[in-house]
Amino acid sequence: METNKILGAIILALLLAAVFSKVADMAIHPEFPDELAYKIEVPEGGISSEIKEEVNIFEVLPEITPMLASASMENGEKIFKKCASCHTQVKGGENKVGPAMWGIVNRSKGSMEGFAYSGALVEFGGDWNVEELNKFLLKPKKYIVGTKMNYNGIKKDQDRADLIKWLSSLSD
Repeated sequence: METNKILGAIILALLLAAVFSKVADMAIHPEFPDELAYKIEVPEGGISSEIKEEVNIFEVLPEITPMLASASMENGEKIFKKCASCHTQVKGGENKVGPAMWGIVNRSKGSMEGFAYSGALVEFGGDWNVEELNKFLLKPKKYIVGTKMNYNGIKKDQDRADLIKWLSSLSD
């Protein structure tokens, strides 16, 4: 008998809630606006494309020369292991998919004998000084559009400094 009373009370409570809900809907007629959110104007290409056009990552890149003073040769050598599948680092080493890295720092771009550079890199010209290497290693395909180097780049400034310091040691 006690269970019936409890079940009856629950059913009565549910029925009363439904009735009060219907009565409240009849008594109050809320008016909703046609649009329930604020409009935010977004450019056609999206926000990210607008930002990319405004900021040139190579112009805001920190200067690498001061970072070379605290750069780690050991870490640079570890980072180069990723490059070793395409580049050699020994003196007189043969070109692989990429040119040999011996003496790369301050060497003219596209000047390694026996390696077929992309036209974009040869046309870009200049020397591989530490600042140029820093920009290239950040995003090779974006810095020299049309380069054959198929590598995404090194995002961390200190890692690029470490690698450049180690590459600087590969010379007479």
